[in-house]
Amino acid sequence: MRVLQALFFPPEQPGGVSSMVPFMLDRFNKRGWEMELFSLPKRIRNKGNEEIEFETFDWAVYAGHPVVDKYIQTLKDYTWWTKLRIQRSFDLIHAHHPIAALVMRRVFPDTPLIMTVHSSYEKELILNGKIEENGPEHQFLTSVYRELEERSDQLITVSNSFKRYLADYVQEPERIGVIPNGFDEKRFRPVHHENQVPQLISVCRLVPAKGLDTLLQACAELKRRGHKFVLHLIGDGPIRTELEELAVQLDIYEETIFYGYILHPEDFMPFFDVFVLPSRAESFGSVYAEAALCGLAVVGTQVGGITEQIEHGTNGLLVPVDDVTALAGALEKVIGDPMYRYQLSRIALEKALKSYSMTRVVQQLRNVYRSYRKEV
Repeated sequence: MRVLQALFFPPEQPGGVSSMVPFMLDRFNKRGWEMELFSLPKRIRNKGNEEIEFETFDWAVYAGHPVVDKYIQTLKDYTWWTKLRIQRSFDLIHAHHPIAALVMRRVFPDTPLIMTVHSSYEKELILNGKIEENGPEHQFLTSVYRELEERSDQLITVSNSFKRYLADYVQEPERIGVIPNGFDEKRFRPVHHENQVPQLISVCRLVPAKGLDTLLQACAELKRRGHKFVLHLIGDGPIRTELEELAVQLDIYEETIFYGYILHPEDFMPFFDVFVLPSRAESFGSVYAEAALCGLAVVGTQVGGITEQIEHGTNGLLVPVDDVTALAGALEKVIGDPMYRYQLSRIALEKALKSYSMTRVVQQLRNVYRSYRKEV
């Protein structure tokens, strides 16, 4: 059975999806499946010129807005690149981005198409101050979900929380499958270590949606309470300078290290003590599972897929979004009690190995793929 895994970002790009799918593909290929990866190179811009039409709504009423116009042009570019590069047929296509799914249905109308919706682009744009809630760009992006439902043979998402979110925008939400992300266990190896000063780490794109301003304020509160720590921030993004300036204003710049983008943070993440990321939204939150697989205690927020990974007080701690005092209290608890921190991390590791292994994902997807064998 020939299967095409259609990404948007190239595999070498940072992020849960782009880093997960190549490992998944490798597992399938080792079991005798024939799979290929496909994505749009970042350098492809303004090459496509075919007209775009949707079956379930008229996108032209939203034309003229930057986000919409860029989305439509990217659809055209992805179409151009797909027709240029793919010269063979496949028995099944599994898309991991709305643009990839819509293009694949357009170019290969008779091939079964599975679409996994990994995140809510519109929610991220709202939180990052790029579009207005309920504005035209928001309406356009949420209308795409209904189009995906119409065009795909199967919709899948990564958490029950995100399935409930999608329910407002599709006609048959009960048909959406849920397959949480999985991770190659061999990439993550907990390392026994003892740090005299607690080491906190966060890995993410530096954008407002990740709540790093809340984290810096909470760390400033920790310092005022007399706690020693080092905060390691791995990632880059448009608000890096703003965050560095905030760290200076809060008098925690000496305690904070800004690394920028690192390709494989899991290589040294196991040497830290606590992973913390106070996100304002997460469909799944792959990095929390990755941190657990590295043997870290995990602190997150009560949103989205994070709450399906972390049971408060059992395998991690959860705090309300934007609650500096609660976050400082949670961090104080885990850095002040090494035994409690160890217990949280041990149970988190056990759950992650059981629930988020790549083996489990491969088994679940294999069943989905085989259900379409009779149709090809």
